Amino acid sequence: MKNFQEHPQSILLTDSIGPILQQRHPDGNYVIGQDSAIFWQKTEPLEDGAEIPYWFYIPNVPPLLNGEIRRSYCLWREYMAPLIALEFASGDGTEELDKTPLSVSEDGETTKPGKFWVYEQIIKINYYGIYVIKTGNLEMYHLEDDFYRQMSPNEREHYLIEPLGIELGKWQGSYQNQSLSWLRWWDSEGNLLLTGAEGKEIEKARGDRFANIAEQERQRAEQERQRAEQERKARRNAIPQLLATGMSVEQVAQILSLTVEEVRKISDS
Repeated sequence: MKNFQEHPQSILLTDSIGPILQQRHPDGNYVIGQDSAIFWQKTEPLEDGAEIPYWFYIPNVPPLLNGEIRRSYCLWREYMAPLIALEFASGDGTEELDKTPLSVSEDGETTKPGKFWVYEQIIKINYYGIYVIKTGNLEMYHLEDDFYRQMSPNEREHYLIEPLGIELGKWQGSYQNQSLSWLRWWDSEGNLLLTGAEGKEIEKARGDRFANIAEQERQRAEQERQRAEQERKARRNAIPQLLATGMSVEQVAQILSLTVEEVRKISDS
């Protein structure tokens, strides 16, 4: 962990994509790794044969390995490559773009391959994203014919992850007390995928809005009831005054929009 944004950034991606992956994997067979090792070959020491993406998703593998929590992911044991891996570069992205191939010299000296080359040629991750946190630059690569091709963003400046039907892009906002530019998911129509907390906040706001509408309707109905009551009283009070002028019951009923029976009943009370 090289900076304070990396951990919340991983959580943000994992939280908001959860419902999509649950729909895609009703059996629960998928893995999300956060700053976890992918071992791509057996070496001594073991670390020389591993890469550690900051965030990755592997479909169709169980979340537990033989009933136990995973400590790493061994490619030679499960054979399923991540669909997508993201690197949050604290530097300028040079390490994440390193295309140095694996090689062995005549005297047996092994050249450690670059991260980009390993993801492309060994692990064969379908989508590879590099987010340079300092500059906010995001580059996405898609594996085509065994080589990475840099992707172009759509009109929303998002990158389509076609197998999932979602887009990846940058979002400016506050998350876990940090107002920064974050990587976020959107659906294919450009709707932001919300975290659980954001969804609850929207539901609360919607509930509050409906409650306000209901209260406004109650107040309107009460005002209408009071107006009708005042009008009824005004008519009652007007009946004896109009009759005192010599008007007939029929004339008073017509003026006040009442029936003759109503006027007689009120005048006799």
